[in-house]
This record gives sequence, C-alpha cells and structure tokens, in this order.
Amino acid sequence: MPNALAQESSPYLRQHQENPVEWLPWGPQALALARERDCPLLISIGYSACHWCHVMERESFEDPVVASIMNENFVCVKVDREERPDIDAIYMQAVQGMTGGGGWPLNVFLTPAGLPFYGGTYFPPEERPGMPAFTQILQAVAEAWEQRGEEISAAGEQLRHQLSGAARLTPSEKPIDPGSLEQAVQEIARSFDPVHGGFAGAPKFPQASVIEFLLLRGEQAAQMALYTLRSMASGGIHDQVGGGFHRYSVDANWTVPHFEKMLYDNALLARAYLHGFQRSGDERLLQVSRDTLEWALREMRGPEGGFYSALDADSEGVEGRYYVWTAAELREALDEDAEQAIRWLGASAEGNFDDPHHPQPGLNVLEDRGPRPPDPLRRRIVERLLQVREQRTRPGLDDKRLASWNALLIAALAEAGEALGETRYLDAATHCADFLLTEMVDEQGRLLRTYNGGRAKILAYLEDHAFLLEALIILFEATCEERWLARAQALADRTIERFADPERGGFFTTASDSEQLIVRRKDIEDSPIPAGGSSVTMGLARLAELTGEERYEREAVRALSLLHEIAPRHPLAFGHLLQAIHWHLAPTRRIACELPKNR
Repeated sequence: MPNALAQESSPYLRQHQENPVEWLPWGPQALALARERDCPLLISIGYSACHWCHVMERESFEDPVVASIMNENFVCVKVDREERPDIDAIYMQAVQGMTGGGGWPLNVFLTPAGLPFYGGTYFPPEERPGMPAFTQILQAVAEAWEQRGEEISAAGEQLRHQLSGAARLTPSEKPIDPGSLEQAVQEIARSFDPVHGGFAGAPKFPQASVIEFLLLRGEQAAQMALYTLRSMASGGIHDQVGGGFHRYSVDANWTVPHFEKMLYDNALLARAYLHGFQRSGDERLLQVSRDTLEWALREMRGPEGGFYSALDADSEGVEGRYYVWTAAELREALDEDAEQAIRWLGASAEGNFDDPHHPQPGLNVLEDRGPRPPDPLRRRIVERLLQVREQRTRPGLDDKRLASWNALLIAALAEAGEALGETRYLDAATHCADFLLTEMVDEQGRLLRTYNGGRAKILAYLEDHAFLLEALIILFEATCEERWLARAQALADRTIERFADPERGGFFTTASDSEQLIVRRKDIEDSPIPAGGSSVTMGLARLAELTGEERYEREAVRALSLLHEIAPRHPLAFGHLLQAIHWHLAPTRRIACELPKNR
C-alpha cells in the first residue's frame, strides 16, 4: 500500500510513496507522533532531480529490512528541499556544523522537539572505508536515544542558539567603502582558474551572480567573467544539442556534468550570457542566451504559462543516459555529416564519460571545442541529433512550479525580450507574471511558494518575494506598462511588513505569519541562487530610484549595513549583494520609457 506521501503534490515526495518506509510529510502530525512515541524523527531531505537521492532510495529506502528498522525506531519524514527551503537550510547548517560537509540527500535525526542531534548526507547500504552502513547508523542512534535521550535533548537546546546564525548580526556604523568592491574583485581573482575559467577547483558550479558582478566592474574583472562564460559554453556542462545547462561540472574543465537541469541555473545563466554579449559584442554568447531561453520555452513551460522546476539527471535508471553518445551512435544518426560532427563535438571511440553503471563503453559528453562546421551544417547536425535524442527515454520532469524560480526566468525573458526586440520572450514573461500574481496567491493576497495539480500551497519565502520584486521592475522597464510598477510597489510593501527585521535591519527568510520552526533565520549567502536578502535589497534600491520613495531606500541601506564589510572579504558567497552595493554607489541614472507601438 502507498504511504502518506501518495497525497502530496511534490514529485519528489511522490517518488517515495511505494517505499516500505512509513514516510510522513513534514507537519504537525509527524511532530505530534514523535512526541507521542517519545522517539526521534528521521528527516530525509532531497529533490526530484538528485542522482544520489535516487541511489539511496534504491539501496536503502526500498529495502524491507532497512525500512523495518526505520519504522520501529523513528518517525520518518520526507522533505522536498525545493518546497521547504526553510527546513532544509536549518538542518543543512546543523549537519555542516556537525560533520564539516553537506549535500543531498540530507538525513538528520531530530528530537521530538525538532532539534537536530546527528546527521549526514548519503549513507551506503554496507560499510565502506570511512563510511558506516546506514543500518549501523540507525541502530546506533536508536540505542543512543534509548540510553541518553534526556542528555541528547539538552544538547539540542544548546544548538538552537547557534542555528540562528546571521539573524544575530548587527549593522555596521561605518559607511560603505567604494574601494571594497575592487578588493572583492582581487579576492575573486585569487581563486580564478586562468586555464579553464571559473573559480577554484572541481567540482565547479556556474556562479552566475559572481559573473554578473564581474561584468559590472573594470576590464580585468570583465575578462574573468567572459572567459568563464566562453569556457562553460564550450564544455559538456552546456547541452550542445538541446540548449541549457546542467547543474555543475564534476571536473575542472566543465566537461562532465551532473546532468540534472534546474530552472534557476538556466534563468540566471541566460541573463549572464546576455549581459556578457552586451559587454563584449560576442555573438556566440548571445546565441547561448537565446538557446537557453528556447530550451526553457520548449521543454519547461506549463500550459498555464508557468515553468517547471527541473529535469532529472537519470533516465532508464542511469545518470546521463539521455545526453551521452557513442561515436557509433553519432555516425548512425548523422550519415555523411558524422565525421565533421565528431571532430567538432570531440567524440572518440574511447569516450570521455566513464560510468560503471552504463551498459555501453565509449560514451561521450559532447563539447563545442573542435573545428566548428559552417553555421548551416552546424544547425543541421544539432537538429538531427535533437530529433534522435527525443526518441530516447526522457529524464523525469519535476513539474511543480516554484514562485522564486519562475520569477528568475521572468527577469531573463523580459530583459532579453526588450534588448533583442523579441516579442515572444516578452509575452512569455508577461504570461508567467500574470500566472504568479493570480494563481499563486491565497485568499488574503499572500504569495504562495509552489503550484502543482491545479493548486498552490505553502506561504512564500523571502526569495520568492525578492526575485519577483526584481522581475516586476524589469518587466516594467521592458514594457513600460505601469501596472508592473504598481505591482512591484505593493509586493515591496508587503515584503517589508512581513519579513523585515525592525531591530537589526535586513530580512528574515520566513514571514512573520509563516510556520514557526526552531529558529527564524536570515539566509545571507548565495547558494547558488541569490540570497533572498541580497535580492530584496537590490529590488528595493531600484524601486527607490524609480519611485522616489525614501522608505524603500531606507530599508535597502539598513540591509546593506549588515553585510557591506563582510561581503567583499567573501565575494564568491555574496555576488548578488556586491552587485547591489555597486548600484548603490553608482550615480543615479535617468530612465526614459517609451511604449513600443506594436505592444
């Protein structure tokens, strides 16, 4: 029989409905049951496109023996981190503090009061060097709780204060130093990879906010950003056939990715590539921006105008199967065009993708690093490979719509539509914004986080409000329709009312009327989407320029005062806030707005 997750709207939770584990969704029922049984909760957090989440499900959560140990000793709760970033952030911070690392799946043991006392990420089914078996963990935690439950609960209470983290930051009384932005650039330069682009070593993530900050600064900074954009575009992290980007590269040269495709990465990168083109005039960067937006419109758009969340890394139970090719498969698909395509896309008989789970040797992640065929031939090759690939088993689709990620794509579509004169992009941005503002609000007009199956739920978080605020401002600038500016002001007012910290400044991650968890946090670092606090600061500062309303400027400055000394010292974690500081210090620019005649 399916467990309690069968009624959930999250595709990730529903993936676990047939597990023999007696999973419950997060909520009062699970917490009350743990108190009634006087046993710990086991909170397992992941997301639908997560490869290692699937691995642990197959190895452990589908195993009746493991499930019986879990059911006997714990109240087991599954959480979709994309639906509940507030829960994920708290317990990720706890596990990072306990172990020095984090990731997904995230498995955390809590007291019945919800306080974490032990956790980790992926646990194997059998003991490995340096990694205990999951059953060993389960039995050890159950035994520890039985023998030392009161002591564990007391230690958990001590941890509560530490988890409030950035919420205890106090504002700096020093003025913002313009020179600190150049110091940030120099700090980024120390971690820049001059060979492959990007920052630091493998694994490498496409840090769009850092790239955007660098594009705003001087020539040295812009060249780091442009080199990184070009390197990513030519590598396997960029889907050379279908457009768009995978989540990150496991190597330093952007060749082999983790294959999930997330809406947020592609929204952020579409804008970054557009801005790279505007800074450099490089038409290839513009093409990457276009291809990324076309992928989103083709594969991720729902019938109501909202956009789905993600494509899985796996298909046919194997990571990357949908995207990789043998040289023989390329020859079969392309006939007389095959040899030029193989040279261009870097395929070989040996392959560059070594995965023991794949039934075939010689698999290739395609790259744009060989001699490029002429544009007509290149387009023909890509179109033919896309046709062939679409006959394969597609990766799973996470079809929930998240307000914040949709807002990121609204911003990208609107800005690209205005810059390129592309009416389709502007129309898609407008329809998506209308969807968020009509279908993803509750009876009181409050924004909701997630939509699926014809209904929206969960009060939206700061990032949802912040990203939508920025998107509405960009829509206003792109269309000159005053309704978007009015909507932005209304959203800003409600965000300040429900999220602002009147004591210290800045903004909490959750609203004053949201579910109260063990702490109320302020998430301040990009991860890799912009931090909600940084985004709302940027939005309020821009809104103050457009409206002349001092209250928006005042809240933005209060938020900047918390972090303007910290951010330049840790620029890879604060790319979006550094952009906000840049624009705060830049001279005010007058905007002339003229409605196009064809709209």
